[in-house]
Amino acid sequence: MEIKVIKNILGENDRLAAENQAMFADKKVFVLNFMGSPGAGKTSVLEKTMERLKDKIKMAVIEGDLFTSKDAERIDKYGVPVIQINTAGGCHLDANMVQKTVKEMNLDELDLLVVENVGNLVCPAEFPVGEDARAVVLSVTEGDDKPLKYPLMFKESEIALLNKVDLAPYCNFNMESAKKDITSLHPGIEVLEVSCTKGQGIEEWCDWLLKKIAAKKGQ
Repeated sequence: MEIKVIKNILGENDRLAAENQAMFADKKVFVLNFMGSPGAGKTSVLEKTMERLKDKIKMAVIEGDLFTSKDAERIDKYGVPVIQINTAGGCHLDANMVQKTVKEMNLDELDLLVVENVGNLVCPAEFPVGEDARAVVLSVTEGDDKPLKYPLMFKESEIALLNKVDLAPYCNFNMESAKKDITSLHPGIEVLEVSCTKGQGIEEWCDWLLKKIAAKKGQ
């Protein structure tokens, strides 16, 4: 009986995610499910992304967190529309939460919607929200063993950002080993070395996003 309940939950989420995906396709909005551990630097990457792209494209952010609105407040400083979802202890955002939240947005005015998921390398990978692609941020401070410890996250992501690479010399992080493990889990995944403090990899990341947005709009 317990297994049946879990299957029903996942099945309902998949149904709502499909509804969301159809809605986003109709509006030609590229939706990114942005995932990673607490402290991996997801919000910092978004800040650098907004610095480069907010005058080139129309974007909005859905922020997922357990209790606070600290990350949403950081996003708001850039003049980008942002809505906070507090899960009150839930370890991920789901399709129902996103569906209810986007009703408060004008999708006709957006090119890009970023869903910054709750900091977690497990649950978010199991619950699609209707996104076009998933991206995972892994900080070098977390260790190069994480891809093999949390394989589904990397199998489900289209791009992996290895963040805080400026700290790699101090973290005993084996870059080549991490990249090898990630690409063995997901052949064809794009892997970028990123440093928000140094600006490394940000341009390549933004170019990746712009290509995805253009493709969604059929350009």
